[in-house]
Amino acid sequence: VPEDAGAQAELCFKNIAAILSEAGLTLNDIVRINAFVTGREHLQSYMDVRNRLFSDPAPASTLMIVSGFARLEFKVEVEVLAAG
Repeated sequence: VPEDAGAQAELCFKNIAAILSEAGLTLNDIVRINAFVTGREHLQSYMDVRNRLFSDPAPASTLMIVSGFARLEFKVEVEVLAAG
């Protein structure tokens, strides 16, 4: 797991893209993103990755700050809904 929140976001979306690919879908098929970061200081890093990967019209997106995840090194979690 990368230390940097932006790198963690990259890894999340890379893994999501791999899962979607198995279903014949791409990141372009995502209609909803729910993302979670463990601190305000990680918001911009996550948003930079998300904004680079998705163009207009972007999927609906919610970003929340949470107190933590099961593993201390996790700073970012992303869940998506895709339709194709």
